Amino acid sequence: MAYVFKIVATPVGRLKLVAKGKALSAILWENDRPGRVRLGEMREDADDPTLLEVERQLGEYFAGRRDRFDVPLEFDGTEFQKKVWGALLEIPYGQTRSYRSIAERIGHAKAVRAVGAANGRNPISIIAPCHRVIGASGSLTGFAGGLDVKARLLALERRTDTPPA
Repeated sequence: MAYVFKIVATPVGRLKLVAKGKALSAILWENDRPGRVRLGEMREDADDPTLLEVERQLGEYFAGRRDRFDVPLEFDGTEFQKKVWGALLEIPYGQTRSYRSIAERIGHAKAVRAVGAANGRNPISIIAPCHRVIGASGSLTGFAGGLDVKARLLALERRTDTPPA
């Protein structure tokens, strides 16, 4: 089954939504580093039901009306990466975690750098909220969408009360 994509305009730039079947496979940034997320061949399909639903839910998120996403996700990566990305999904809206706490959460306390590398390859940005992972000192560190976008996403989540899902 081939990947399909749709480009959507958002408050943080144009995003490329990518699905395979009924599951979301990636949300890629406008200026994403080539090869950061490896996907197969894809074709544009602006009417794909999965991508339309993701677009709708992202719109609600940016409007401050959604704090959780409920679309099927399909992560393609190593088992370690999938553990990291799964841990990202557990970070509550409006909260942050350190790379060390993620490493501890997945049972690899000494793998802080590997957690950082896996976080950097997260294919489903925003929904698998890698923007909620910060340095041990509380500093904002690497983010595929750029540190300014990371700060904007964190600010969005902090200024809204918990919206309905």
